[in-house]
Amino acid sequence: MAGFLAGATAVVHFVALMYIGFGGFLAWRWPRSILVHVFFAAWGFLVVAFPLACPLTALEDYFRGLQGRGPLPNGFNEYYIYGELIPRSLLPLAGAIALVVFAVSYAGAYLRWRDSKLEDVPEHRVRLG
Repeated sequence: MAGFLAGATAVVHFVALMYIGFGGFLAWRWPRSILVHVFFAAWGFLVVAFPLACPLTALEDYFRGLQGRGPLPNGFNEYYIYGELIPRSLLPLAGAIALVVFAVSYAGAYLRWRDSKLEDVPEHRVRLG
C-alpha cells in the first residue's frame, strides 16, 4: 500500500507542477482561478529558489520510508525531472520557456479580465436635440 501511495503522491506532484506551469491559462476561462494559481506559482518559485521543503516531496518520502526506501535523492525535481525528462543541458532553456509561458498566461488572463470589465461599462448615450 505504501508503494501505491508513494506513486499516487508522485502523480499528484506532477499534476501540481503542470498546474504551476500552465494554470494561468485556466484564468482565461475562469478569472478567479488566478488567485489559486498565484499561490501555487509563488510556492513553486520559493521551493525552487530557496531551501524550503515541498509538502508533496515530504509525503512521498514518508511513503518511501514505509517501504524501507530512502527519501528522494535531492528532491522531486532532481529525481524525476532534471536529467530524466529534461536533459540537464536544456534546463536553462526550459526555465526560460517556463517564464515565457507564465508571462503569456498572465498577460492573456489580464487582457481577458480587462475586456470583461469594459463590457460591463454602459455605453454613454448622447442626446441630440
